[in-house]
Amino acid sequence: MTTARISKRTIEAIEARSSEFTVWDEALRCFGIRVRPSGAKSFVVVYRAGAGRGAPVRRFTIAAVGKITPERARARAKIILGAVAHGNDPAGQKTTERGTPTVAELADRFMADHVRPKRKPATAEFYRDILDRIVKPAIGTTKADKLTRLQVGKLHSSLADTPFQANRVLAVIGSMYAFGSRAGLAPESANPARGIDKFKEGRRERFLTGHELERLGSAIREAESVGIPWVVDESKPNAKHVPKIRRSTKIEPSAAAALRLLLFTGCRLREILHLHWKYVDFERGCLFLPDSKTGRKTVILNAPALAVLSQLERVGPYVVPGNDPQQPRHDLKRPWEIITRRARLDGVRLHDLRHTYASFGAGGGLGLPIIGRLLGHSHPSTTARYAHLDSDPLKLASEAIAKRIAAALDGQKVAAAGVLEKWSSYSN
Repeated sequence: MTTARISKRTIEAIEARSSEFTVWDEALRCFGIRVRPSGAKSFVVVYRAGAGRGAPVRRFTIAAVGKITPERARARAKIILGAVAHGNDPAGQKTTERGTPTVAELADRFMADHVRPKRKPATAEFYRDILDRIVKPAIGTTKADKLTRLQVGKLHSSLADTPFQANRVLAVIGSMYAFGSRAGLAPESANPARGIDKFKEGRRERFLTGHELERLGSAIREAESVGIPWVVDESKPNAKHVPKIRRSTKIEPSAAAALRLLLFTGCRLREILHLHWKYVDFERGCLFLPDSKTGRKTVILNAPALAVLSQLERVGPYVVPGNDPQQPRHDLKRPWEIITRRARLDGVRLHDLRHTYASFGAGGGLGLPIIGRLLGHSHPSTTARYAHLDSDPLKLASEAIAKRIAAALDGQKVAAAGVLEKWSSYSN
């Protein structure tokens, strides 16, 4: 066994051999320099992981020669040997850490083993976007078991301008760590997203009024017949060079039909864009969807919706075909942008047509359970957002009371029974 006082001069004098060997330090037992046949040299510590001669021998590599000085390597060796004396196993812990995935690796496993097999394609794409665009660039290189709540909190705070997205990031990270603990890829009960306060999200519901619906209907009819006049964007640099020719933009009949169906049925966008003709039952007046956000779903077709469907030409398997008749239309962004601009409905989303359908039902006194069934809500709490529009007994009672008060203020004599007749009959 070769021993020497390990110093810079000693290291420079060591020459490689045909096989690996170690030069041990005379001053500190178990600390030495490993020399490979290639000439590579590393500071190492060798110890027994446990008590007794039967305990396994471990070798911990401190650093390559040249990256730190011999004095600093010796100081680290003393710390390591001190930890061993207290029953720790630094080399074993290091090996375990090497096997622990990074946040980015955990995200890839999460997508491959959990999200894609068990979530709908649109949900999987949403998760993939959150992870690839936000989570991985920010914290992807961190070991999954080392990610702290502070790091996740900073990431969440950096997205304060987009509170909805920031809160979805927390939800995705939380779901990913729940999967990681079940799969043995992250410590159990270690969820760095837990306990972080979410941003307050503004209500996203937008209901079209009767006048707005009139403007929307007029714009759809114009767009599918003569076309919407094309307006030059004067803010663009080359706008003044555009020929002064009156142009218009028309939309396809299937796109106009899709917009009307969204309003008449309250369906979600993908439920209409991915609708097959074979799911349409004209005789029973229903859409039988084999899959939706909440599973199998039956959509009741009213007379206006049936009229829209009956007037559409069948050019493929889909009610709203894309450029390839055998494939569905991808989206309605372009026609919706043209129509909302013409109808002066800035900021109105396609999903707001679904809210409008529900709001008209609630305002008509249909009752939230019926509206929830029509929309295909799986939980009553989802429909509860329309409760303030519902013509319920409390609203009727308030109207009756106010009528009596108003009559008294105007000096009118109104019989109590006559004013409260509607309320009494309703409550009984």
